[in-house]
Amino acid sequence: MERQQEFVLRTLEERDIRFVRLWFTDVLGTLKSVSVAPAELEAAFEEGIGFDGSAIEGFARIYEADMIALPDPSTFQVFPFEGGLAGESARMFCDIVTPDSAPSWADPRHVLRRALAKAADKGFTFYVHPEIEFFLLTDTPADGTEPTPVDDGGYFDHTTHAVARDFRRLAIQALEQIGISVEFSHHEVAPGQQEIDLRYADALTTSDNIMTFRHVVKEVALTNGVHASFMPKPFTAQPGSGMHSHLSLFEGENNAFHDASDEQRLSTTAKSFIAGLLRHAPEYTAVTCQWVNSYKRLYAHPMPGKISEAPTHVSWGRANRSALVRVPAYGKPNSARVEIRSLDSATNPYLAYAVLLGAGLKGIEEGYDLPPGSEDNITSLSNVERLAAGYQRLPANLAEALDAMESSELIPEVLGEHVFDYFLKNKRAEWEDYRTQVTAYERTRYLTL
Repeated sequence: MERQQEFVLRTLEERDIRFVRLWFTDVLGTLKSVSVAPAELEAAFEEGIGFDGSAIEGFARIYEADMIALPDPSTFQVFPFEGGLAGESARMFCDIVTPDSAPSWADPRHVLRRALAKAADKGFTFYVHPEIEFFLLTDTPADGTEPTPVDDGGYFDHTTHAVARDFRRLAIQALEQIGISVEFSHHEVAPGQQEIDLRYADALTTSDNIMTFRHVVKEVALTNGVHASFMPKPFTAQPGSGMHSHLSLFEGENNAFHDASDEQRLSTTAKSFIAGLLRHAPEYTAVTCQWVNSYKRLYAHPMPGKISEAPTHVSWGRANRSALVRVPAYGKPNSARVEIRSLDSATNPYLAYAVLLGAGLKGIEEGYDLPPGSEDNITSLSNVERLAAGYQRLPANLAEALDAMESSELIPEVLGEHVFDYFLKNKRAEWEDYRTQVTAYERTRYLTL
């Protein structure tokens, strides 16, 4: 840690960096930031930066408001693309602690660290590869009407448009300049919809990268005169934006999900991990799909002639893109992985990956049996057919998801009581606010009856 601190301080001096942003997130995954002068950073490493925790969503009650942000030097990164007259800037993520130096139970990074420590106690390292979808829009109307996408492209289209024509290239260059490796990028199904996939990394690094990714993408979009949105479902008649995530456990250098002697090439560890993801899916859905709007994506009507790729029921399969959990084909043993498809790109990645890991580890601990896989297009089946096949439905809205979460024994154990209670309270309030709104749909349909 001391070497990393020395490297940061030396780099600031050598590159004449004038602004250092210290980042952390609240319980809902909103990025928070405080800037410090380089001259103050050495003291910040030792003492942290104090702030009023009661002013941050879910951090502290008014009588325990004092919190300290401790910069993590291992996350230091220069943002050279933000140069200009103000000079280069840099950022570091922070760990949040109390005045007595104890980790804050409300810090999402700490929640994920605890889950990773539990996995490490069992000999596992948890790796994640996210596929992040989002929309590029020419406007974001304040009156709630639908925005305008920047193009009319479709899946894998090579689009040319007047605005943001070089957006993905510029965004990827900016990401790779700060050490975030991109694996793929392409146009997605809906007009204006993009996908950029990040390379595999450990879950904490990946979560930091996702938070940085959102910031960089929004900044690059604004410099191109457009807006980037990670809203799960901004358009009624178009697909929503997911964040399908590929998960794997490693034991040292070996992929714990691979077994060459198994007919499916899946180890017992992998099968129990998948079974855990399936069994606890209703309980963690409120975390992976945390907004009212998230369920518009999950339960959207599929486009004509298209398979809805947002899962609505608990199932797993190999080639099945309507399943909650998919096992992709792979060549090398170390590429064995499972893909969870319910997450959307507006989730808090620290909490989402913590509960997914918790569910998978529970399956391993208890030796859950993996049910038979499915290759049905579940969204095309009738309710009678789904019941007959034994498919359990995911929560259809935020209220159902919160009920399932509240009845869970696993989720409060993973999140900790403070985050668990605050998350439930905040999301119940969101649901109550939403369900009492009178919408344009209702006025159009009922006003003249």
